[in-house]
Amino acid sequence: MSDTTTQPRGRIGRIVAASLIGTTIEWYDFFLYGSAAALVFNTLFFPSADPLVGTLIAFITYAIGFAARPLGGIVFGHFGDKIGRKKLLVLSLLMMGGATFAMGLLPTYESIGVWAPILLTVLRLVQGFALGGEWGGAVLIVSEHGGDKHRGFWASWPQAGAPGGNLLATGVLSLLAAVQSDAAFQSWGWRIPFLLSGLLVMIGLWIRVSVSESPVFLEAQAKAEAAAAAGVKEEAPVVEVFKRSWREVLSAIGTRFGENISYYILTSFLLVYVTVHLELPKSTALNAVLIGSAVHFVTIPLWGALSDRLGRRPVTLIGSAGMAVWAFAFFGLVDSKSFVVITLAVTAGLLLHGAMYGPQAAFISEMFDTKVRYSGASMGSQLASILAGALAPIIAVELLKDYGSSTPISVYLCAAAVITTITVAVTRETLGRDLSRNSRDEDTTPVPATAGADRG
Repeated sequence: MSDTTTQPRGRIGRIVAASLIGTTIEWYDFFLYGSAAALVFNTLFFPSADPLVGTLIAFITYAIGFAARPLGGIVFGHFGDKIGRKKLLVLSLLMMGGATFAMGLLPTYESIGVWAPILLTVLRLVQGFALGGEWGGAVLIVSEHGGDKHRGFWASWPQAGAPGGNLLATGVLSLLAAVQSDAAFQSWGWRIPFLLSGLLVMIGLWIRVSVSESPVFLEAQAKAEAAAAAGVKEEAPVVEVFKRSWREVLSAIGTRFGENISYYILTSFLLVYVTVHLELPKSTALNAVLIGSAVHFVTIPLWGALSDRLGRRPVTLIGSAGMAVWAFAFFGLVDSKSFVVITLAVTAGLLLHGAMYGPQAAFISEMFDTKVRYSGASMGSQLASILAGALAPIIAVELLKDYGSSTPISVYLCAAAVITTITVAVTRETLGRDLSRNSRDEDTTPVPATAGADRG
């Protein structure tokens, strides 16, 4: 197993820190909207006589942010494969932070009528576009610096930015809910976490601009420039992905499917289920997610490290198969209305989610060649976000509204986990792949194979 791209520990540590802090801030901004959609946007921007209907409309605009993510993945992926990962990561952070800060300044429906939800939706689109370009760049710049032997561990740290951002967003909201009356929170308190994004983005930019470009990308760029000088014309990365790597894109979508749906059911939808269906205080759900996210944050790199020993597939399968079973236990425990039991249910679910999410950055990065890796990884992951994460809260709310029971939601979650289990079972192992090599030059191209295929 080669380790040609290993960096000194201090250097890779700085790169991981920059990616982790940046992704944490971006996910903070993105998840903040999801929490606010469940808690305040349904009444401030989408007023309705039926709380579940208002929440459903709020979650539809939440989903619109996901719809913009593949476009962001295509645009950022194209330029990230052409001019580098670092520049695009700085741009994505600026776009995301600017949109979130502006949300904190928006007038509500009561002040400007229909323009309030329209402006909120436009800003949500900007968030989605920015996040669509963030994920691929953040995990790739770490994956391409981190070396072959420990790539799963290093690349899993930007993944921890998702629960880190959720932890930060939920923590701020939980703190405000604890120190403010409901009336004050509804009136102005909800704006504080959005305005705080401006400060967080400045910190993130200060750290992110200090990292170096990926050596694997620089090597590939030099080869591309030499080929161009020799008159060789290359196709745009997005075109080449769909021509030569469409199987890998499908594998990435399937790998993310159950992971994406389970995360938004366990976090965003839980806030609706606990506050509207069970009629418990919002602090119950917020604090349960807060504790679960803390455990999630710590354990994601452990799952990534385990994938460096066992392989990406076995660890992912632990999570997806476990989630298929946990889908039915989860809501039964939440229905107990006990804070301790609800917290245990969320934490166990997020542990299983982490087994899917931790190895995912390395797994998907290793599926693609360097010159199309940003485009391929971004498109695969962001197309999954539309099919899975964008619709998950909407489908869950609609099922709850129609049936008044959690059972159909459990079936939905289980089916999603089964899809990921099947996809990973028929995808070839990628552990140990040298990212500096072109897959067409080696016999270990990570493409879907038969179930139980040996490592490539």
